[in-house]
Amino acid sequence: MIQRTFAIVKPNAVRSALVGEILHRYETARLKIAGAKLVHASAQKIEGFYAEHQGRPFFPGLVSFMSSGPILLLALEGENAIDAVRTLNGATDPAKAVVGTIRQAFGPTMGSNVVHSSDSPESASREIGYWFSPDELFSYDQKSSVADE
Repeated sequence: MIQRTFAIVKPNAVRSALVGEILHRYETARLKIAGAKLVHASAQKIEGFYAEHQGRPFFPGLVSFMSSGPILLLALEGENAIDAVRTLNGATDPAKAVVGTIRQAFGPTMGSNVVHSSDSPESASREIGYWFSPDELFSYDQKSSVADE
């Protein structure tokens, strides 16, 4: 089933020049970039996005970290995109992530694990809608090479 999901390349990954590598992994898995934008989100915008975690001990640090620099917002589309992205990303705790996943390869700690992704169709819809307007999202046929044009 073709789905859309949402992902964030977090500030530490942007600062560490990992955006290209992470996008490459998503695209190699036949996920299309349906929307993308680089933003430096305010603490207030981050608080709204992570509102379900408000009141938890880690919340202030999460808000501070996520608003510390630019983040890359992604709407990704493909076959079973939600599960595909979560598999590519690996476990939230990089120490428990499968070898070769994005978080295992690049995430130093659970609190700074380089990527976020939606965990369900409902969260994907909410998260995409939080950051993207409909006119910022695109569908297109993905080719296997430029020669296919």
